[in-house]
Amino acid sequence: MSRLDDLAERIERLVLRHEELQRTNALLQTQLGLVTGERDSLRSRLAAARARIDALLDRLPAEPVAAATPAVARKTDAA
Repeated sequence: MSRLDDLAERIERLVLRHEELQRTNALLQTQLGLVTGERDSLRSRLAAARARIDALLDRLPAEPVAAATPAVARKTDAA
């Protein structure tokens, strides 16, 4: 009977371990869902920020402003 008792004990431990792993897996799935949602939100915010930066860059003049050129020249002359 000792072998049968040992086998029953091992099966009981395996069942407990299986239940523990199921709970751990459920927690990990929940965490993964939260992190995935956060990642998607951050990607969306990044894309919006990039679009705003691109719009601001498009508004910049292509040629340097004439008033800015003498100021740079004055700094160069002083050096």
